[in-house]
Amino acid sequence: MAGSGDSNTLLIVAIILALGVTAQILGDAFRVPSVVFLIVAGILVGPEMLGLVTYQDLEPALRTIVGVSVAIIVFEGAFHLKFEKVREAPTAALLMVTLGAAISFVGTTLAVQLLLDPGWGISATIGALLVATGPTVITPILAVVPVRDRVGAVLETEGIVNDVTAAILAVVIFKLIASRQARPEDYLFEFARRLGIGVAVGIGTAILLWYLLEHVDLGSGWTPQSARLLTLASAVLAFAVADQIATEAGVASVATAGVILGNADLPFEEEIEEFKGDVTLIVLSFVFVALAALIEFDVLFNLGIAKLAVVFVVALVLRPLLVFVSTRGDRFTTNEKLFISLVGPRGIIPASVATLFAIQLRNTAVAPTDPYAADVLAGTVFLAILLTVVFQGGFARRIAAKLDVIPMRVLIIGGGRVGVALADRLEERGENVVILDSDDETTDELRADGHAVRTGDATDVEFLESSGAANAKIVVAATGDDDTNLLVAQLARSRFGVDRVIARVNQPENLEAFEELDVQTVSSSMASAWAIDNLIERPALADWMNELGQGGDVQEIEVTDEALEGRTVGEVGEELPEGCIVALVSRDGENTIPDADFELECGDHLTVLGRTASVHEALEMLHPHD
Repeated sequence: MAGSGDSNTLLIVAIILALGVTAQILGDAFRVPSVVFLIVAGILVGPEMLGLVTYQDLEPALRTIVGVSVAIIVFEGAFHLKFEKVREAPTAALLMVTLGAAISFVGTTLAVQLLLDPGWGISATIGALLVATGPTVITPILAVVPVRDRVGAVLETEGIVNDVTAAILAVVIFKLIASRQARPEDYLFEFARRLGIGVAVGIGTAILLWYLLEHVDLGSGWTPQSARLLTLASAVLAFAVADQIATEAGVASVATAGVILGNADLPFEEEIEEFKGDVTLIVLSFVFVALAALIEFDVLFNLGIAKLAVVFVVALVLRPLLVFVSTRGDRFTTNEKLFISLVGPRGIIPASVATLFAIQLRNTAVAPTDPYAADVLAGTVFLAILLTVVFQGGFARRIAAKLDVIPMRVLIIGGGRVGVALADRLEERGENVVILDSDDETTDELRADGHAVRTGDATDVEFLESSGAANAKIVVAATGDDDTNLLVAQLARSRFGVDRVIARVNQPENLEAFEELDVQTVSSSMASAWAIDNLIERPALADWMNELGQGGDVQEIEVTDEALEGRTVGEVGEELPEGCIVALVSRDGENTIPDADFELECGDHLTVLGRTASVHEALEMLHPHD
């Protein structure tokens, strides 16, 4: 029969898992990253409130639990980091994890020492830990804030790489200051040694797993389930082996293995990703709730305003500085740079490592300053995590909406003249356009021209899914082959449920096949005829339409605001910005040129015409962001 200690541990695990699942459900319902609810849940069941989970309950197995969980979480995040995605913004991503990380480390170290004075060693340890953002907080944010690919690529790359470097750097600093006899070159040597060990173990693990899945013939032995379990076991084993050789080298090993395997086109890759996502949700829930339960309010508040000032410097001074330095140039808009600046919450690596360091300082204090240093270390790191996750994570979608960095996602199949011309027009209007093409040379040229591109076969379901078809508002099949366009249109409709599917039809006799799928079509021959006819009969209008998005624009929007219900076009028109008008109203499939007394209803589609800036301002007024 289980003893009371075992029963208590089992109850704690059950409570944490239940809270984790609940946090995920609430996150999905309110479109807020689940880590916000996980931290709140941890504080609620911790010793400062209900007392259901205490340090004494978790301490015996804390390091093991955190270690295994970090291995799975970091591996899962690295597995999703595709090289092709990083190529959307390679320079910015590289600068964020080098120059940007250096700015964060040096700036945070100075801020902690000048404001809290725990000693340069502890200040540098905190500075190293707060470099990390991590996939545990970035991935949930990007799941509810569908920003442009280049923005997501920078945030994800930063999270994966900085998790590794921050953890190793913090351990190196902490270990060497504990020895009290370290020389400057010792830091560099220890950092390189741990990183090298981790990378080597990660590469070895990735090669071994790839060989087993690709070349070992077990007949019917290889199933999606066995591949998933083998991948999970490999991640934990890589972490354990590297960490046994050198502390925190395990983080580098699982990150390395994850990136390599995620880009190796493994068998059952889709099933592996789905499984790892479920496992990661469980361990993420456990670790965040467990670590949040260890937060001591007295430690957080004892140092007063100085600690808040440190967090302010980290989040609102250093973060924007490093982002604007790393993303300089015109590749990113100012609003995108601001969004990246305001969304950099700290994650599980600083939380877990800071907890272990603080415990070690309190249990092995050899100097009068060590207890104070432990409080500064734990308190500062946890306060930074708490405030950045709650405010930056919790308000990420509102920040994105306010900065207008959530564009409509459009997939264009075909990187030929038609597809590229359409992409240019949509991108000028600020939409998030991704071009899919199977030709390597074409995609390389398009990427060099600044387009977001994916290389692959768009008739392949897995490739469409990995390219974001499930989140696309519009899919345009614009290749010169009707069979390809028809198959893409069918997949977009039936498999991914895309709202609008538009297809280029090269042969008029194929129109009927597309119409049977309820796909909007543009016939190449008819479109050319219409364009020529417009130039003959309506040359001024044709010229103006060709310049849409520059001097003038035409946009259509659905009336969803009940405040507009029953109002007339004349009343609405008086409130529109100067330089634009409501030119057309579509209701139940019928188009009407409205007079001033025409009353609007929810569901009407308004066509707004005028100067570009005025039209965009009108759209914001008629359909404001949530």
